[in-house]
Amino acid sequence: MTQTKDRLNALRARMDETATDLVVLAPGAHLGWLLGVRPHADERPCLAFVTRTGAAFLMPALEAESVRTQTDMPFFEWSDDTGPEAALGSLVKELGAGSARSLVLDETMRADHAALVTDALPDASRRFTADTVGALRMRKTDEEYAALKHNAEIADRAMRAGWAAMKPGMTETEVADVIRATFAEAGARPLFSIVGAGPNGAFPHHQTGETRLKDGDAVVMDLGGGARGYSSDITRMAILGTPPEGYDAIHEIVERAVQAALEAARPGVKAREVDDAARRVIAEAGYGDYFVHRTGHGLGTEIHEPPYITASSDTILDEGMVFSIEPGIYLPGRFGIRLEEIVILRADGPEILSALPRKPVTIDV
Repeated sequence: MTQTKDRLNALRARMDETATDLVVLAPGAHLGWLLGVRPHADERPCLAFVTRTGAAFLMPALEAESVRTQTDMPFFEWSDDTGPEAALGSLVKELGAGSARSLVLDETMRADHAALVTDALPDASRRFTADTVGALRMRKTDEEYAALKHNAEIADRAMRAGWAAMKPGMTETEVADVIRATFAEAGARPLFSIVGAGPNGAFPHHQTGETRLKDGDAVVMDLGGGARGYSSDITRMAILGTPPEGYDAIHEIVERAVQAALEAARPGVKAREVDDAARRVIAEAGYGDYFVHRTGHGLGTEIHEPPYITASSDTILDEGMVFSIEPGIYLPGRFGIRLEEIVILRADGPEILSALPRKPVTIDV
């Protein structure tokens, strides 16, 4: 409850700073982070309303009993036979939100639920959560850092287990099964395990499948799990036997791109400057057309969340922000190389959460 109170107070301070009268959140990451409430999400509007002085839920009667175990906030219940409109009207009146002129909506909210809210508040201007809840979630506390560090340590263990198990003849799926089992044994929920062998590594989001590993394969291994409400994400490379022709030179370029992005990441810098630092290294080496995605994304309660490290992002990086740095080069029909670190930004630059080196691991065959 103390954490919820602190986060509500922080949100209300942001609402004061941004002249926001009302924030409305749907079931999902924002609501879970702010209030520790995780209702079932379906077609029934279940919405949290927060003003600078109060808060309440528009709550389907069907969900009320289970959600009541998660919060003591007031509920304005509605049933399937009456619909939500009357309950919403009572909630708005009780919170004094009818005069709201500045409304923040959860960007993940269903469109019909958003329309229900905006129809009830026709005089309010609408924006999304970037400068309120989103801004708060981007800056991690010491407790959040500890959870993310714990997750990174588990991910390192899962990566090592994949390396220890893999050998020619195994399928990508069999290697991924070892990784998932290691997450589970460590008390983490497996979230994803990309194992891209040989030419499959040239697909950044390869769907791990029945391809069998063989001598000479460069293998992209991108994996993540979740524990204590937070996530991990890491990418490393493995080589079975002798690396494919040209591998070492490409790996060195990607490594230099990682280092350039790490050097560029400082408080006060725009996210696009970090992307540019990595992209410039790869472009100047002649492989710009083969770096086909952004340099990074935020990580926290979700695997992908702000800040996004893209060529177009003007987000100002700040201390406490956690994000990936993961440039890559993908050569169709040959192999791909991606090296990914999760960092937390400190006053003097990024702190890497993983303890694994980025050099490729060679698997004896």
